[in-house]
Amino acid sequence: MKATRRTVGLRLAEPLRISRSTTTARDAVRLSIEHEGAHGHGETVTSVYYGLDTATVTHWLDRCARALSRFPDPETALAALSAHASGDPGGDAGPLGSGTPPAVTAAVESALLDLVGKRAGLPAYRLIGTASAPAAATARTIGITSPRRAGALAARLADDGFTVIKLKAGSADPEDDVARVRAVRAAAPHARLLLDPNGGWSAASAPVLLGRFAELGVEAVEQPVAPGDPEALARLAARSPLPVIADEDAVDIEDARRLAGRVQGINVKLAKCGGVSAALRIAGLIAGSGTGLMLGCLTASSLGIAPAVHLADRARWTDLDGHLLLDHDPWTGIGGTDGSVRASGHPGLGVRPRTPFDVRRSHPVADGPARVRIRAAEVTP
Repeated sequence: MKATRRTVGLRLAEPLRISRSTTTARDAVRLSIEHEGAHGHGETVTSVYYGLDTATVTHWLDRCARALSRFPDPETALAALSAHASGDPGGDAGPLGSGTPPAVTAAVESALLDLVGKRAGLPAYRLIGTASAPAAATARTIGITSPRRAGALAARLADDGFTVIKLKAGSADPEDDVARVRAVRAAAPHARLLLDPNGGWSAASAPVLLGRFAELGVEAVEQPVAPGDPEALARLAARSPLPVIADEDAVDIEDARRLAGRVQGINVKLAKCGGVSAALRIAGLIAGSGTGLMLGCLTASSLGIAPAVHLADRARWTDLDGHLLLDHDPWTGIGGTDGSVRASGHPGLGVRPRTPFDVRRSHPVADGPARVRIRAAEVTP
């Protein structure tokens, strides 16, 4: 297998302000894996919160590409990644080596899913056991802004077909959050409203605020209080009048195990948990516990969002709008502009590049042996 990477600048259509920061742009590093003339692609985006700058991402992708060169074909590599994510004790370090950031593991697995699907002539959702193409109404995020502007944005989104709107919260003055929710509710009276303070509420104010937002018709609140004390989050959820969804306090499988049945939802981001196989494991763990699955994302291109779209049939809440926040999305194929994302029936991830790419650098990172492919059924996660 041969791997290359390219770095693309992603600029948001407008700054996205949340309780702890404002985002205007980030880099997306694309990993492409080629084998016997077929290509698969995955994407990692930079993130200050997760400690991933461009140099760190490229360093780890290069290391992973060298690790992939030990495998004879993408099917074998994908099976090894899936087995490790599913808890197979065949090597604690995993097939990509110890210390690999989850966002990088997710990108490698995505590229392999794309490649294996193309070689088998199957969409990614078929490789993970779903019979028909998943589709879901996605939330569309409105950042911290004035109530008047939030209302205008909500009215426009409702006109475009969005039925779920997510509001960022955590302003210094909680009354600002309340006014913004009221404005959005008035402008989009039939929309389902989600609220995300990104841990911006104090432990003392959170119970009162949850009650107020329940009265305003908010459906659920993500990570109301600062992460780092999941027990406190679980206690808050136990007495909350509306569902509490863990995000920053629910990173991996062990976090999900700790919170299953104790919060009403867990936000699973592939870049956070380590990819599709890890997300499937978390979904299986919380199934039947009373904790629902939310699928979330970072701001990314359609390539970066696509793997999660192939899981959308498993989620109670879908928040896969990262590509919709961009000034220019270098990929296409998962929809979303009408309020719904949908997996393509095309082989692999079902996305394709737009032209031209905003490519800053392209670099070959690995070569390895090849052999005749094995049947897709032998590598289904």
